[in-house]
Parts: sequence; C-alpha cells; structure tokens
Amino acid sequence: MKKIIAIALIMVSVSFGANAQPGSTGGFDDEPEDVPLDGGIILLAAAGATYGFKKLKKNA
Repeated sequence: MKKIIAIALIMVSVSFGANAQPGSTGGFDDEPEDVPLDGGIILLAAAGATYGFKKLKKNA
C-alpha cells in the first residue's frame, strides 16, 4: 500500500512541474511554436521509470 501511495505522489508532483512555457511576446514571425506537454508523456515517463526501477531491483 505504501508503494502505491509513493508512486501516486511522484506522478502528481511530476505532472505539476511539467507545464509548457507560455508564448513569447517578442513579435517576431519566425519564432517556433510552443509544444504543450500533456499527461500522456508524463504517464509514459513515470511508467518507464517504474519499469526500470523494478528491473534494477530484481537484478540487484
């Protein structure tokens, strides 16, 4: 049960920190568009980190 709570807390804290940057007000036409990061990328990163941790723990 503690593992589930810890994983949930990590996922929530990561999702708050991964917000896309706001658009610039420089007025240049050739500036690149900002890419929004949604929950899907965060979920995949958390799943990959969890999988890697389980593999490391199993091998050690």
